[in-house]
Amino acid sequence: MPYPVSGTDETYVGRLRVDPSVKSGVAFWCVADQLRKGAALNAVQIAQALLPADA
Repeated sequence: MPYPVSGTDETYVGRLRVDPSVKSGVAFWCVADQLRKGAALNAVQIAQALLPADA
């Protein structure tokens, strides 16, 4: 549910289901606090994931 994740930086995914309308498709529920998880934080987290662990 959206309310319990407000105020966090994480993105939550749940209710993963097969989507019969698309070959190999899935449908899911995704929720995040959009005021905290914006483009800037997302860019930093992607950069951190791409950097070597010893950098």
